[in-house]
Amino acid sequence: MLGNQEDIVKLIQNDDRMMEIINAASKLNLPDWWICAGFIRSKIWDTLQGFEKRTNTPDVDVIYFDDKNIDEKTEKKLEAELRTILPNIPWSVKNEARMHVINDIPPYISSEDAISKFPETATALGVKIDKDNNLNLTAPCGIDDVINLELKPTPYFKDSKERAEIYEERIIKKNWKAIWHKIKVHHI
Repeated sequence: MLGNQEDIVKLIQNDDRMMEIINAASKLNLPDWWICAGFIRSKIWDTLQGFEKRTNTPDVDVIYFDDKNIDEKTEKKLEAELRTILPNIPWSVKNEARMHVINDIPPYISSEDAISKFPETATALGVKIDKDNNLNLTAPCGIDDVINLELKPTPYFKDSKERAEIYEERIIKKNWKAIWHKIKVHHI
């Protein structure tokens, strides 16, 4: 069913609502931008579980990397702009050039670097439309875990006790197993 990145790209391309959201985000022309995390993971897991109805996602994460302007107010303006395009979407826009300050970690070098350091491999995914109107998927930790319904920490979250605790707390808080009962949760 879903065996490689191409299959995931096709799955997203065939979802009119997802493409509408991706196209809206592309209108911002942000540097090094991606829609990431649960937006993609949920679609994959919904499909693999055979859900007829889309799982509700609490937000649509749009990230970008602009080290020339790290003002949080810019992110809020971008969210407002997206709400004028698609008002019923719970937009969340974050400049990854700023997030290391919030997360108290070394700076990221790009959006893909930030995605690689998300807590779970299954959420370490991003999708965007490139300048040639092609849909691109990035999966710096690979796609095996997400397509095999496995929840595992990214290497970055295995590396420290503090991050491992954050990963474990997210498992409890997010309660993914209650939504997607077939997933296998791996603990650190």
